[in-house]
Amino acid sequence: MKALKHLNKYFFKYRYRLIIGISITILAKIFALFTPRLVGASINVVSDRFYGKISYEVFKSELITNILFLVGAAVIAGIFTFLMRQTIINVSRYIEYDLKNEIYQHYQVLSLNFYKSNRTGDLMNRISEDVGKVRMYVGPAIMYTMNTITLFCVALIYMVSTAPKLTMYTLLPLPILSFSIYKLSRLINKRSTIVQESLSTLSTYSQETFSGISVIKSYGIETRTNTEFEGLSSENRQKQINLTKVQALFFPLMILLIGLSNLIVIYIGGLQYMNGEIENIGTIAEFIIYVNMLTWPVATVGWVTSLVQQAEASQERINEFLKTEPDIKNFADTPTAIKGDIEFKNVSFVYPDTNIEALKGISFKIDSGKTLAILGKTGSGKSTILDLIGRLYDVDNGNIIIDGKSIKEVHLNSLRESIGCVPQDAFLFSDTIKNNIKFGKEDATDEEVIEAAKNARVHRNIIGFKKGYDTILGERGITLSGGQKQRVSIARAIIKKPDILLFDDCLSAVDTETEEKILKNLVKLTKDKTTIIVSHRVSSAKNADTIIVLEHGKVIQKGNHESLVNTDGYYKELYTKQLSEKEMH
Repeated sequence: MKALKHLNKYFFKYRYRLIIGISITILAKIFALFTPRLVGASINVVSDRFYGKISYEVFKSELITNILFLVGAAVIAGIFTFLMRQTIINVSRYIEYDLKNEIYQHYQVLSLNFYKSNRTGDLMNRISEDVGKVRMYVGPAIMYTMNTITLFCVALIYMVSTAPKLTMYTLLPLPILSFSIYKLSRLINKRSTIVQESLSTLSTYSQETFSGISVIKSYGIETRTNTEFEGLSSENRQKQINLTKVQALFFPLMILLIGLSNLIVIYIGGLQYMNGEIENIGTIAEFIIYVNMLTWPVATVGWVTSLVQQAEASQERINEFLKTEPDIKNFADTPTAIKGDIEFKNVSFVYPDTNIEALKGISFKIDSGKTLAILGKTGSGKSTILDLIGRLYDVDNGNIIIDGKSIKEVHLNSLRESIGCVPQDAFLFSDTIKNNIKFGKEDATDEEVIEAAKNARVHRNIIGFKKGYDTILGERGITLSGGQKQRVSIARAIIKKPDILLFDDCLSAVDTETEEKILKNLVKLTKDKTTIIVSHRVSSAKNADTIIVLEHGKVIQKGNHESLVNTDGYYKELYTKQLSEKEMH
């Protein structure tokens, strides 16, 4: 139960609803327990009339009274049972909602390294399947536990006050039941954990398959993936069956022990009635109803125990993520105004998940409103610089200065809100094109959306679609071509009008003619903004105020276009090569 202590704050939050629900539960069971006594009293009235101990008028009057009370008690118990479900089960939905939000919000603050070391399917499983298991604990488990406790306490008082000796014999099988539950619960907890882990593996494989379906189809490996999925499904099925086998022992065991209790009531009660130890024959009928009323609560002891064990296993998996601290922390207390001066001072960085040394003593400075271009071969560290500016990672050595302050002293939200980033791999959401562009500025008008699309040279493509800007994109924007995705991503960044613009090789899928038009528009739009352009093309970099060339994480050239073209080195070679390619086309 240690893992489930995390939920105590939610129980406290909804304590008044729970107190009302528990009170209603107690009242519902008290009224429900009028039934055995009224039935017993009615059988005694029939018995007394049969032996001539009461007149027909008394018999009729008492029988009608008992029936009316019986119906009334049943109706009231039914109403209270309805209200009980409306309070306690509703609380479980509120807690489910809060817990999902807590997990989701925590996912949002965790660093990129966390997502590199954890699979998406597993993250999804913990916020859906695991939270669902926990909800069953905070709702049905608590409700049926209160039902059982109330029913047992009230019924036991009635039973002992009526026939103490018969009560003792009736409840005799319960210690056996308790021991069986204890042993089975341990098995259920163990197998529930195995099942949840198996489900995470299955979810992860499915998610990766659906995301990479185009690759699977292009390589023609559908049969192989089907076989692998079938193998994982078979493993999961067997683990589910192993769990179900243990859970399936509960109900037959309950029925056996309840049936045994009924036989004891009839046999012992019959002997006591014949020996005169029990005055009324109705007592036996009363006890049989008590035993049968206790059938479901006794059965739920096993079911509830199973729910608690599964919830504990799931909450333990949830807590594992909730206890994970983000690598990137906000050290500033108040928002920071960002102008856009950026300086790297002898910055080195090693990726924690791969131990690849991406940057080695990098130093450069870019003033607010100026443009910096970064060129270099694949793996030279270009994209890493952009990630460090957005504090997606923290540097290992050296320092990054933003407006004269260490980047760690700048408010994290202020920093990221001031940045408009166009990543190398343009990610678009399964939403309309309009909403994908407005993602950079939620309150943007339609005119602003169209203007941003025009500046990104994607407006004509969009209006060519049947639904225009209201076209729903497929997952990751699969509806669009690579170049169109990049241009929508550019529109999303520039509509935000940020202080710092980061372009990570975002024109690689665009033809040179369109690239030149976009770059001309960007020159106007980035006039007063700090802009960093990462590219493999000289054409994207030539208008920058400063150009740096990276190789193996180090700056090997620095200057403007004119100076670098006239200096032997990587930039001049690249310029000459791309110029000759352009002339050939």
